[in-house]
Amino acid sequence: MNIVVATLNAKYIHTSLALRCLKAFAEPEFKVTMAEYTIKDPVMSIAADLYSKKPDVIGFSCYIWNIEETVAVIDMLRKVLPEVKILLGGPEVSYDTEYWMNRLTDVDFIIMGEGEETFLDLLRQISTDQKYHFVFGLAYRKAGQVIVNVGRPKLDLSTIPSPYRFPEDIPSLGNRVVYFETSRGCPFNCQFCLSSIEVGVRYFDIEWVKGEITYLIDHGAKLIKFVDRTFNIKREYAMEVFQFLIDNHRGCVFQFEITADIMRPEVLDFLAEHAPPGIFRFEIGVQSTNDPTNLAVQRRQNFEKLSRTVVKVKESGKIDQHLDLIAGLPHEDYDTFRKTFNDVFALRPEELQLGFLKMLRGTGLRNDADKYGYIYMDRAPYEMLGNDLMPFGDIVKIKRIEDVLEKYWNAHRMDRTMEYLITQAYSSPYDFFQAFGDYWEQQGWSRIGHQLDHLFSRLWEFLEADSADLLNKDVAFGLLRIDYYYQHKYKPRKLWWDDRLDKKDWNSSFKFAAKELGMDERELQKKAMIDRLPFDYTLWQQEGRVDYTAPTLLVMLYSGEETSMELIALPHPGGIVAAQT
Repeated sequence: MNIVVATLNAKYIHTSLALRCLKAFAEPEFKVTMAEYTIKDPVMSIAADLYSKKPDVIGFSCYIWNIEETVAVIDMLRKVLPEVKILLGGPEVSYDTEYWMNRLTDVDFIIMGEGEETFLDLLRQISTDQKYHFVFGLAYRKAGQVIVNVGRPKLDLSTIPSPYRFPEDIPSLGNRVVYFETSRGCPFNCQFCLSSIEVGVRYFDIEWVKGEITYLIDHGAKLIKFVDRTFNIKREYAMEVFQFLIDNHRGCVFQFEITADIMRPEVLDFLAEHAPPGIFRFEIGVQSTNDPTNLAVQRRQNFEKLSRTVVKVKESGKIDQHLDLIAGLPHEDYDTFRKTFNDVFALRPEELQLGFLKMLRGTGLRNDADKYGYIYMDRAPYEMLGNDLMPFGDIVKIKRIEDVLEKYWNAHRMDRTMEYLITQAYSSPYDFFQAFGDYWEQQGWSRIGHQLDHLFSRLWEFLEADSADLLNKDVAFGLLRIDYYYQHKYKPRKLWWDDRLDKKDWNSSFKFAAKELGMDERELQKKAMIDRLPFDYTLWQQEGRVDYTAPTLLVMLYSGEETSMELIALPHPGGIVAAQT
């Protein structure tokens, strides 16, 4: 048999661990070809490529982000390959399986849950007796009826061959994300999450884990993302892996999902002392700081302990942290979500991900949707559209925050400006992002592209138009310009604002700067940008206080290297009037 397993990844840099596990388990008994695409690829191109492989069996790994695109591919393949056996697996079709079999009549089989052993058993039956009722964890068709077999017992993880050692993967290891698992299952019972359905946690042998990671690093892996639901649930195991990675990283970066409020102080102390800067990244799901909300979704969380962990990790300067929020959970209205956002933002994570509740098939919250008045999308990704406390209008408002948060906070293009705006110019971070998001939508910017200059000029346009009482526009404009200079490795040829220095002032400023810095004036003009602030920038940096009696001359020296620009603040030369905003 010619067997192909395929999936549509969200992005090109992603890789499918599921396909590799299936291939590893089925071989050498069956030769399996992997085919990976993205959800942005044209359906015709995907179908044509799969058709060219002349498969007898095609299996698709299905998730909320790719199911509808996968369905379109299946519709086309069934017409051009009428005899091919089509099977589906993955979390999106493992629940409400009978619904999927009835909706997708072109599909022959669905594998439910953990797939390796079921996949191999199914291939054996397809190639021999076709007695599908013997295959645990399988849904199939018989005489026009959908048959759903009993589930399969959990697999012994020690029986799974390595999914990481395929020669065809080696050339791309350095520029793709490698997904790695050290365990399966989750100890928690969050009712919005599919992981709550599987009881218990199983671990791969730690020496096996070390060997596989060593292999990946040896062959050029640069980013390994651990898919364990809670990497730090078993402290001794996590500590041994941390130590191994510290000793053997060779520049590879590792990302983990952790539960911050159970992180022990000795683990934090160990990481603060021993973790190399930039090697580890932590993803922490906060979701909500509202106690009634967490109680309703059976989410045990101590936000005080979580905060201590996040702050201590941040103070170490070693590990970037990505914190997640979910808008639309039970018992959380617009105002309580605003508090949740501000609570988490106060921790200053390097990234704050604002997501919206998805009513996933199989979860307790979807089953209890009527209890909270939920309305949600009928098709994936099943995003909530409202509930009894948060109507659709509030969801739309919060969505305006999502886009600008990603572009302006998570991208770290203008950290000085952002810190000023969220701490001094607006009453709270949430209020700034909401006001800016509303303006962004009103201008139609959510429907067009954005270059670097546009991001700066559009923020400034908003600030010029806004009437926030606490906003000092001189400070905001000055910080925006400084942030812009820092975005360049080389001296920028043009600026997004009007240069307010006339030729006489420009020449005299360069002469002054050259003299103060002990540099040749012509050489300085080749390497430097000159700008002025109407206030004392050094005092602003030290005390956050605006003093207009001592304007500042800024000299930006560019070297073209990775540390591209040095900013020098000089007292403003006498007799030259500062540019005013």
